[in-house]
Amino acid sequence: MTLAFDDAKPSSDPTGMVWIPGRTFLMGSNDHYPEEAPAHAVQVDGFWIDEAPVTNRQFGEFVRDTGYVTFAEIPPDPRDYPDALPQMLRPGSLVFHQPKRVSGPDISQWWTFKFGATWRRPVGGLSDLRGKLDHPVVHVAYCDAKAYAAWAGLDLPTEAEWELAARGGLDEVEFAWGSELMPDGVLMANTWQGTFPTQTTKPAGRERTSAVRSFPPNGYGLYDMIGNVWEWTSDYWSIRHPTPAAKSCCLPQNPHNGDVDTSYDPAQRIRIARRVLKGGSHLCAPNYCRRYRPSARHAEPEDTSTSHVGFRCAKRGIVVPIGSPCRSMTKRD
Repeated sequence: MTLAFDDAKPSSDPTGMVWIPGRTFLMGSNDHYPEEAPAHAVQVDGFWIDEAPVTNRQFGEFVRDTGYVTFAEIPPDPRDYPDALPQMLRPGSLVFHQPKRVSGPDISQWWTFKFGATWRRPVGGLSDLRGKLDHPVVHVAYCDAKAYAAWAGLDLPTEAEWELAARGGLDEVEFAWGSELMPDGVLMANTWQGTFPTQTTKPAGRERTSAVRSFPPNGYGLYDMIGNVWEWTSDYWSIRHPTPAAKSCCLPQNPHNGDVDTSYDPAQRIRIARRVLKGGSHLCAPNYCRRYRPSARHAEPEDTSTSHVGFRCAKRGIVVPIGSPCRSMTKRD
């Protein structure tokens, strides 16, 4: 599907959004995880993007206005998950819990599907949003983020738009703020402090999300582009970036991966489309997941919501729906 772009900055500034001037930049990286390669030049037209991730307060306004029910609040359809145990077909979402010890890389040692975990109850049980209204909303599947964006007259950013915005005007540096993770020992984003997943040095009660704007903005004045929560983009997942253009005349312009077939996990019998997440989260750590960088990317199934994934919106002059809602996302062989 082709996106429509408009590079002319509108005369009035949308509330809470920042204008990102169009430019050519080097997207991706050859120095980290294989899915970030190859680094390649792309052209992106100007667009607006939210200054910070959508918060619980903002998402609550959307729900009150529309009566919207998130994917995590609806019982799974047995037809979509024919191999699931009947007792697992209950509403819920994935929640991180800190184990005392781990053995091997099995992520089920620190991720649990909790019945009743939703954006209103971020760790399940009787948890609530007291003191967290200005934290990023979590437990939102792809369709939930798209629904909010449509209500706001906006869209989700493409991967290229998101990465350009995250770089803050800096070219070919590792982090959104420069070349060092903690310049002069200063923590620049909400990432894991300590040894993931068993030990954290953060104060009690601050191990998870933080209020947006708690850390310094990048060069464009954007907050939490790195850390805090992963963020949905509109691109389907691909295992690597396309081969760079041989000539400067032929650079990709406003690239967007709209090919759903590239996104399926070949290891899964039931194919669920996956989208690109960007930015890393409060769970990214030097010893485990060094994806607290603009070029980093991660695959997330459209039907999956977790306690560390949120989103922000973009505006590019023309709102273009991309993809289908996640309530009909499965394709069976």
